[in-house]
Amino acid sequence: MSRRDIGNNGEEAAANYLAARGYAILERNFTRRGGEIDLIAEKDGCTVFVEVKTRKNDRYGSAAEYVNGEKVKRIKRTALQYPLYGGDIRFDVIEVYYEERAGMFLIKEINHIENAF
Repeated sequence: MSRRDIGNNGEEAAANYLAARGYAILERNFTRRGGEIDLIAEKDGCTVFVEVKTRKNDRYGSAAEYVNGEKVKRIKRTALQYPLYGGDIRFDVIEVYYEERAGMFLIKEINHIENAF
């Protein structure tokens, strides 16, 4: 399974996780010059910009720890280019931990960190 496949599977798992909790998924892979936002969702009038990190384990730190200062700046800069029509905004991180068995992507754990930055 390629890194791109792993990332896509993680983003799909995160979108399903949010949808099951009442979020409307507005955009996937919102790309503008200088950055990309994995998911943009909405719940209760709040627009949520979501960075998804997919990892096998946390041996080298949690997935969320990979959302560093430069990445945060890029996400916020890209979010400024998304058309908002009022309401609150929030920046979340979703960690997806998985294992690969017989070529299958199996989710072990999903952590949703609200107001991550």
